[in-house]
Amino acid sequence: MIIGKPIILRPINPSIMTRLLLVRHGETEDNVHQIMQGQTQGVLTENGVAQALTLADTMAAEPIDVFLSSDLKRAIDTCELIAQRHHQSVVTTPLLRERDWGDFTGRYIPDLKDQVWPPNVETMSALKQRARKFLDMIRHDYPEQTVLAVGHGIINKAIQSVFYDKPMHEVLRMSNAEVRTLILND
Repeated sequence: MIIGKPIILRPINPSIMTRLLLVRHGETEDNVHQIMQGQTQGVLTENGVAQALTLADTMAAEPIDVFLSSDLKRAIDTCELIAQRHHQSVVTTPLLRERDWGDFTGRYIPDLKDQVWPPNVETMSALKQRARKFLDMIRHDYPEQTVLAVGHGIINKAIQSVFYDKPMHEVLRMSNAEVRTLILND
């Protein structure tokens, strides 16, 4: 794993817009057991590895300049499986981390229904600000390139919410190892 900007070997075509391939990590043990993962590392299940490998096969012929990932293990592992097909390494960023669920982290999700949110849960405002910073970073650091970025359910939803200027509840939930394409203008 490399921390920092990778070297881009193919020439940049100025007529191509910046393309963001936003991916949610593969299925994890905590997903299966309905545990609120938040910013814990997480471990991919066998199915999660298979999902990432299937996505890697699907995207094998796709020209991708940069592979970015959340700095949490479940996202890095997913991204590395996809990047290997392209003989590239993965750059990590904390901007793609999942929402910090504070005291809800590690709890059984069905038990949280109707619970009062603890004050240490990352606010929606802070989450969307992080999503905005991520999109700004992509536009600034990777103009006119194709970037595959592996994040998590809620941060990916926040990124799309900011991108489309829609409330979070209007953005459909992403499945594990699902990819959505966003075309970024300056």
